[in-house]
This record gives sequence, structure tokens and C-alpha cells, in this order.
Amino acid sequence: MAKVTFIGLGVMGFPMAGYLSEAGHEVRVYNRTPQKAQLWLEKYRGAAFETPAQAAEGAELVFACVGNDDDLRSVTIGEHGAFAAMAAGSLFVDHTTASAEVARELDAEAQSRGFSFLDAPVSGGQAGAENGVLTIMVGGAQADFDRAKPVLDCYARAASLLGPVGSGQQCKMVNQICIAGLVQGLAEGLHFAKAAGLDVEQVVNVISKGAAQSWQMENRYQTMMAGEYEHGFAVDWMRKDLGIVLEEAKSNGALLPVTALVDQFYSEVQALGGGRWDTSSLLARLTNLRDFDAPADKS
Repeated sequence: MAKVTFIGLGVMGFPMAGYLSEAGHEVRVYNRTPQKAQLWLEKYRGAAFETPAQAAEGAELVFACVGNDDDLRSVTIGEHGAFAAMAAGSLFVDHTTASAEVARELDAEAQSRGFSFLDAPVSGGQAGAENGVLTIMVGGAQADFDRAKPVLDCYARAASLLGPVGSGQQCKMVNQICIAGLVQGLAEGLHFAKAAGLDVEQVVNVISKGAAQSWQMENRYQTMMAGEYEHGFAVDWMRKDLGIVLEEAKSNGALLPVTALVDQFYSEVQALGGGRWDTSSLLARLTNLRDFDAPADKS
């Protein structure tokens, strides 16, 4: 068993760190809001610390899952950041969905301090974290990946090395591009089926047996038709991720017209007050537009 640190106990990090504890690892945690760390300690075995540096001192592996590039820099190279306390030969594994640029920046900083870095964003959402079945996309050296893999397996269904540092983040960008297009297509399909007077349940049952089948269809169409969005991966988070995607596309020359359009649609969902709604709430935008544009009843 390893001596590990987990930084960031949000909806993802809280259960992920819990799986490490349940697997028998010696777990040290840090969270910006101390109360969340105390709640974690009430459920799992471990120790909480007041700063990332204190939590990381003496750890063999340090994991982080925070909000964005700035948050990541803060807990690593900021005041009382983890990097200042990490020992030579240790390993930092970042689960934050962040830019490839910050991954390469922190890798260079880690190398200069004598330890290693992996960028390892995850897919599967809150449910995947809680059930220990995340998919992890990793960038870094093979030896570092091999070292981290047995620990990652505590909360992963699959963990794959994609290439050098930054590759994990780029793979996560592809993941978000595909999801954005799929959800918009599903929203339009359900919207059309309802407008055509079809039995939506029957339609989905039929087309989900063919090429239109997707995880989003099987797991989201019922809540979408019920107008239930208080769950899952929030629109605010998706817009953050798509912002990273579109910025990366500027540097590598990728053309992402659909992604840019869906990002705009998500901004309209935010304007409806749906920033914390699940990403499947693209259907709510279509419903709202139809209601708004419908001709007035002149009878």
C-alpha cells in the first residue's frame, strides 16, 4: 500500500479519495474548504491538512482534482503549493480537466524539482466517480504510468496512456467535442419526435437498436423528456471544458464549427438559469425557443 495525497474533495475528488482509503492506502487530503475535508474524514480513514504542501509532504503519489488551470497552479506552485513539499522521485497525478499547456508547464516544473508528472483527466462524471468506474486518459512517461496504474485502478474502469504529457488533456478535449455534438443531436431528435406527434418512448426504443444508439440516448432521454436536469455534469463545467477545447483548436488549426455552435447554445442555457443543469438541458433551450417563437393564440 502507498502513502498518497488527494487534493480537491469536490463531487469527483471526494469519492475518488474515498476509494483510495477503502483500498488500504494511507490517504492524506486537502480541500480549500476545510469543512469538506472534515466531512470526508467522517466517512473515510485518513488525515486532513491545512495546506497542499502539508498534505503532500512525504507522499509517494499526489493526486489532484480541482476546477481549472488557475486552481491547479494555486495548489501546485502557488503559496503553500504541493510542489514545494514533494520529495524527489515522487509522482504528481492531475485529474483536473485543464489545458494541455498547463500540463506541460507543470511537468517542466516537476522535472526541475526531481519528481514526475502525469496529466490524467477523467470521464464518467459524478456517477462514475461514486461507483469507481471512471475512464482515465493519461499523458506522460510509460514508467510513471505503470507506477500509477495500480492506484488509479482503485476508482477506474479503464486507464490508458495516450502519449507524452498533454496527451491526456487533448484526449479529454476529443471526448467533450464528441459529447457536445451527440447531446445536441439527441436534443434535436427528441424535439422533432415530439413535434411530429410520435411516441418518443417507442421511437427511442427502435432507434437505440441501430446506429443512433449512444450512452447519452440510453441514460438521458427519459430525464430530458421529463424536463429533469438537476443532476449530472453541469453546463457551467461543460462550457469551461469547451472553452479549453476551442482555445486549443486555435493553436493546432482544428476546425470545430459544431463545437463552437453548441458552446453558444450552452451559453443560452446559462441565460435561462441552467448553469448547474445537466448538459442534456440543450433540449430545454429548444423547448424555450419554440414556446417563445410560437404565434399567439388569436381565438
